[in-house]
Amino acid sequence: MDLLTQGLLGATMAQSGANRQETRIATGIGFAAGIAADVDILIQSENDPLLNIEFHRHFTHSLFFVPLGALIVALLLWPFLRKRLPFTRLYLFTFLGYCLSGVLDAFTSYGTNLLWPASDERVALNIISVLDPAFTLILLIAGAVAWKKYSHAAARIGLVLAAAYLSFGWVQLQRAETAATALITEREHRAERLLVKPTLANLVLWRSIYEFDGQFHVDAIRVGLFSEPRVYPGESVEKFVLERDLNGLPVSSVLAQDIARFSHFSSGYLAIRPQQPEVLVDVRYSNLPTTTAPLWGIEIDPQQPDRHAQYKLYRDSSKVTRDKFLQLLLGEHLLE
Repeated sequence: MDLLTQGLLGATMAQSGANRQETRIATGIGFAAGIAADVDILIQSENDPLLNIEFHRHFTHSLFFVPLGALIVALLLWPFLRKRLPFTRLYLFTFLGYCLSGVLDAFTSYGTNLLWPASDERVALNIISVLDPAFTLILLIAGAVAWKKYSHAAARIGLVLAAAYLSFGWVQLQRAETAATALITEREHRAERLLVKPTLANLVLWRSIYEFDGQFHVDAIRVGLFSEPRVYPGESVEKFVLERDLNGLPVSSVLAQDIARFSHFSSGYLAIRPQQPEVLVDVRYSNLPTTTAPLWGIEIDPQQPDRHAQYKLYRDSSKVTRDKFLQLLLGEHLLE
């Protein structure tokens, strides 16, 4: 998730293990440890544009890296805190702050390499967006009360409420998946695979993507708190097949390897953008849950197979897009 939420989770985790006198110092230590895993965002290369997305939320987010990651943070903080805390207590707080960084990201739709090196699979449970103000607010209030009242009980209550919110996200996901499955049946399709994920900053509006007969079908599903799910039919796009769409591209070429890396990152949800045949897009993400217009993709040049693909963002924050998203979120009829 975003750095603020990661830091707040780390802070409340550290507070939950502190005694009264340690509460405030544990808050800062936990916050620092909570954001430390995202230092992998600095892994970049001018010569290899895909290196950043390949390693972001990678080994630093693995459960197996937690003890070492916490130790690194503790060693960095030790010169500044050696007169205030024994190293064992410092390490306890960095461990508590760091330990759920990867787990929290695994709850999102973006996912993380939670079990690396045992598995290179990106774990994405799809029960919360990468940015969710309600979840962040729960942790912020709990952490602030714990800091002000010197109370680990407040932090623990906040963690329980945060867990309850994630549980609610799981329930919403089940409702959205049920609606998506019913839609597939109604269309007389047989989905080879189905992905349902929350849209940005809410647990009401979901994006459904399923594969059938070489096509990815995208729809929006609104799962209201006190109403039946509502489906907004969306677009479809042809699935990218390397052997067909780039016939003749050497398998050992830099471009073919980059496409394979981007396909792994995208869980195989790849398509050529109809308006730009030189762009491969990640169908999982879009500015609107009913469209195949990409949030990001890679630009390729088959005529230069030994040149790296270029990673591009296609964010659309126009008023038209914002208004359509709000209509979907509120359950209104779309205005053409």
